[in-house]
Amino acid sequence: MRLWEKGISIDQKILAFTVGEDPRLDQALIVYDCRASKAHARMLGAAGILTGEEVDALCRVLEEIAALAREGRFSIDTVHEDVHTAIEHYLTQKLGDTGKKIHTARSRNDQVVTALRLFYRDRLWGVEKRMQGFLKGLAEFSQRYGETPLPGYSHTRKAMPTTIKVWVGAFQAALEDDLFLLQALQSLLDRCPAGTGAGYGVPLAVDREFLARELGFSRIQENPLHVQNSRGPLEGNLLHLLSNIQLTLNRLAGDLIFFTLPELGFFELPEALTTGSSIMPQKKNPDVLELIRGYAHRLLSLEMEVRTLSTNLISGYHRDLQLTKGPVLQAFPIVEQSLEVMAHLCQNLRVRPENCRRAMTPELYATEQVYRLVKQGIPFREAYRRIAQQFREEPET
Repeated sequence: MRLWEKGISIDQKILAFTVGEDPRLDQALIVYDCRASKAHARMLGAAGILTGEEVDALCRVLEEIAALAREGRFSIDTVHEDVHTAIEHYLTQKLGDTGKKIHTARSRNDQVVTALRLFYRDRLWGVEKRMQGFLKGLAEFSQRYGETPLPGYSHTRKAMPTTIKVWVGAFQAALEDDLFLLQALQSLLDRCPAGTGAGYGVPLAVDREFLARELGFSRIQENPLHVQNSRGPLEGNLLHLLSNIQLTLNRLAGDLIFFTLPELGFFELPEALTTGSSIMPQKKNPDVLELIRGYAHRLLSLEMEVRTLSTNLISGYHRDLQLTKGPVLQAFPIVEQSLEVMAHLCQNLRVRPENCRRAMTPELYATEQVYRLVKQGIPFREAYRRIAQQFREEPET
């Protein structure tokens, strides 16, 4: 039985359409909804709405559900619609009327948001851990090869001399910027939405501070309507962060594709990290880097999908918001895997110092020559023109 069912027959085509992908997507949320439901049961017990025996029974069965989920043995069927209904159905099957009491003083709306909020926080911690590991790997790479000279490019043409340390440092700084965004988003997520009902509170005393403590939030999300209105914008912010991280990896992948060109050979990918061609036996293709680069575009499209889904809606919940879940669940594994793959690749990347030094050709030092003249008292514009004349190509005869 669905949570909103009132004894009226439901058209099965409409049911299947409205349920959508939730039975599959919600597998990721089972343990989080169980965690939120345990906190809710304890809050109802503290308020005298449930007995101590009922609280214990509910928490025991919720632990059982979570254990089944971890083993991949808790299923969510279309008839249940989503994880929340599947869990309540299981509780009712096991505990009878006690199971039916779990939904007291809450709505499926705040159940969804609470489970998602817990899920997002956990996954962001995982992303942060991977970013920190990648930063450590970049620091070690810079320590080993940082003093090696490297041509600096602008407009994909040689510009000025630089070093591997400066080049790696640019990506360290970019990842630190991304970490700043991540930590800001963790602060936004660190507000407990539980106990707000469908966006307008619950006509029963709900100890929201109790729920926040039980679930590990530092504070509550005060305005109940804002809890519902923030669904969509919050997912958009999450996808913006994940897109930013992937764009940082995109730039690094692009540089490595360029710098590992045999014609340049500043770096070399071990053959074990490349793929081959079905027709050209000599090929060692940087497919892994091309996919990292390509996934940045997918992340941007997912962000745009969620941003546009939550526009032109009046305040309150709308079923459109169901569609914001999938893009975020799709985005997390892309970024997690991309960080792991790039960290592994950088650990195994080979530097070819002799090729780097050979590439430090005279035009890279043109700006230095200009400033030598400036130090002799020659006006900058005149010095600029003199050096430009030296590097001007001879006209063809």
